[in-house]
Amino acid sequence: MSGEFGRLYRAYADDVFRFALYLCGDRAEAEDIASETFVHAFAAREPVRMGTAKGYLLTIARNLHLQRARTRSRQVPLDAELRDPRAGPELQGERSEELAAALEGLQRLPEPTRAALLMSAVDGLPHDEIARSLGLSVGAVKVRIHRARLALAGVRSRPDRKDTT
Repeated sequence: MSGEFGRLYRAYADDVFRFALYLCGDRAEAEDIASETFVHAFAAREPVRMGTAKGYLLTIARNLHLQRARTRSRQVPLDAELRDPRAGPELQGERSEELAAALEGLQRLPEPTRAALLMSAVDGLPHDEIARSLGLSVGAVKVRIHRARLALAGVRSRPDRKDTT
């Protein structure tokens, strides 16, 4: 790879993949999302309007994840008896119990809350950029991140109110 696109890919490919993996929880799907993200960025006709290229790429990855989730929700699942219940050797070697529990906890969070937490904690984006990426106010982003951290720690912020994030 050479040129501007090559530099962009080398700088952010790992971040986009990690973000996609944390969003969807599936390595193969995360690889697809990461690849498609760079295809979309390369083919975009409009210049980047985000504060940074990283925020722009994470926004594309999130939109691809949401699109796949909508498609998946309209599909009929395969019978569980047809699938091999054993995890492959690669998956067994990669996942520790702690990582599996963390990913499971992330998957229980509502998608916009999960995306906000990942953009902040994993990718280090500032609250204002996360807000632009998700179409929320900065205050809403801060609340979602706080509630996500509490939920992952097993604490409810206000037991008398239902969490609507």
